[in-house]
Amino acid sequence: MKLLFASHNAHKAKEIQSLLPNGFELKTLNDVGLLEDIPETGQTLQENASIKNHYVWQKLGLPCFADDTGLEVEALNGEPGVYSARFAGLQKDGNDNMKLLLEKLKDSDNRKARFRTVISYIINGKEFLFEGIIEGRIATEPSGTQGFGYDPLFIPDGSTKTFAEMDLTEKNTYSHRARAFARFIESLKSVISYSGCVFIPLLVETV
Repeated sequence: MKLLFASHNAHKAKEIQSLLPNGFELKTLNDVGLLEDIPETGQTLQENASIKNHYVWQKLGLPCFADDTGLEVEALNGEPGVYSARFAGLQKDGNDNMKLLLEKLKDSDNRKARFRTVISYIINGKEFLFEGIIEGRIATEPSGTQGFGYDPLFIPDGSTKTFAEMDLTEKNTYSHRARAFARFIESLKSVISYSGCVFIPLLVETV
């Protein structure tokens, strides 16, 4: 089964491909020639995932999925959240984002945070939503060279390593994206075929 991912992000695509079981082949927007950037104007992760997915559906009319992920820091009242990618500006630079985050937390003893992913999947004009969450904490300095985004700063509960210190196999045992995709793939085999349902409840798994 081919899955069209409404993204140009090569890092995400690599991570998602590693989550798919045998028989699933991931295609990105680059593979289908849709090269323009999709505006992310939503106020929540759910809205952004839905916006990206509907944009592709309206353009191509193909079954597709999109995700949006945010880092939510307790001491910052949930920031950066939906603005995680552009926390330090529209340049969307990961190092700038981490530097700003550490600056905002420099006087805080509360390092609690969580990563949250929302997936939107559209097939036959119907949308289905899935969510995955991993709790953890923010390190005092970046560590590791794997992954992307805030991975060098995020230590998931149950580990002493940042995501950037883990290979994909280890990261997938913890990650928010892996949790959301496990629900998504499971539902592809059953829930998606249920007619008469435009939205299903968010399927949330936390630790």
